[in-house]
Amino acid sequence: MPNTATPHAPLVNSLQRNRITRRQALWLLGASSVGASLASLQGCAQSPVSGKTIVVGMSEAQERQIDAQVAPHQFSQDLGAIQDTAVNHYVSGLGQRLHRFTHRPDMPYSYRVLNANYVNAYTFPGGAMGVTRGIMTELNNEAELAALLGHEMGHVNARHAAQRQGQALVVQAAVVGINVAAQDSQWGQLLGLGSQIGASALLSSYSRDHEREADALGQEYLVRAGYPAQGMTALHQMLVNEEKAQPGLLSTMFSSHPMNTERRNTAQQLAATRYASSAKAQLQRERFMDSTASLRRIKPTINACQRGETAMTSKAFAQAQGQFESALKSSPRDYAAHVRMAQCLQAQGKSQQARPFAQQAQAIYPQEAQAHKLSAVLALSLRDPAAAFEGLERYDRQLPGDPGTTFLKGVSLEGMGRRQQAAQHYAQYLRLTQQGEAAQFAASRLQSWGLAR
Repeated sequence: MPNTATPHAPLVNSLQRNRITRRQALWLLGASSVGASLASLQGCAQSPVSGKTIVVGMSEAQERQIDAQVAPHQFSQDLGAIQDTAVNHYVSGLGQRLHRFTHRPDMPYSYRVLNANYVNAYTFPGGAMGVTRGIMTELNNEAELAALLGHEMGHVNARHAAQRQGQALVVQAAVVGINVAAQDSQWGQLLGLGSQIGASALLSSYSRDHEREADALGQEYLVRAGYPAQGMTALHQMLVNEEKAQPGLLSTMFSSHPMNTERRNTAQQLAATRYASSAKAQLQRERFMDSTASLRRIKPTINACQRGETAMTSKAFAQAQGQFESALKSSPRDYAAHVRMAQCLQAQGKSQQARPFAQQAQAIYPQEAQAHKLSAVLALSLRDPAAAFEGLERYDRQLPGDPGTTFLKGVSLEGMGRRQQAAQHYAQYLRLTQQGEAAQFAASRLQSWGLAR
């Protein structure tokens, strides 16, 4: 008989009886959310912008490597690119037009509008950029969007990420799997599904000087590309207004530091002086409105999801559920609304009711990974480890490199009574990381089975 006299004994007993509780399912999902890291390389380099020597925490090769390894996981955390090829193509085209005028035009820039509802945009060090649908529906013209993208390009070109400790950056940013809290009292972290994971790690610790420099560079780039410098001023004014009206919806990019008004005023001064000649350039409002019409049509859905997510952070689950119901009534096939509804019901212990929403999300957007993982955890809580394993297999095929998925596969296999295969997955997980509660659980299972000391 295995020794279950460990801190994990209740979970072990539940696995043996195939009776995972809601709290245990949440713990499994939270414990399996781990980060990967790249080796840090401290040293000096020349700033591509100023030409001055700067202290860097990662090489340019590492900047590109972060994009390749980490960015896909973060973009999936934000529920993937919207299923609107025309809008994504429009934003990509604008980005390509802008980055030709930057100091590092050869970086592997890429652009996508994400299903995230919060108001934000962010980029990884090599130029992999995400713009949330939440901020897209608040913009008024193409010049504002150019300012938004230009700001992010400013971070890439000034190597702001590299100027911070590279390894610490990656450890924070490479959170994979849904970052659900282990205890009910911590469900306020649910909004961190987007704004407080990779984007937060990349943006919230930028210094004020970095933000100012990114603004200045972004304004320079948008003027070089033929837009009026006033685009940056208008962007900041929109964010100032948004912060006053709905501070809970404004995320890390411009609200990390209380300097919105200062930055707006600086942009206005530059527009009136250094870039005064750009005032005659076109804002391209009509082109922006035409190109984003399909996205703006679902603004009621996005706003309802925003209110629902805000309610969830306060554990007002009934209120949140009502908002997600409103979102789904407005847009019956909205992927993000289905995922959030499933998570809201799961938080209330209604796994049986949550599962159809997660499954519908899988059907709506089968190429996006998060619904597969959510469905898998719901299956575990509903005593269906075989379905859980199948969902994790789909997730792993779409988004490989997540150690947490390996751990959850082990849990699913153990729930199916396939101890030998479960042990292989636990051992594989421990080869990837030995940090955290999931690692402790995996090690304890191998020890109890006489497969490890």
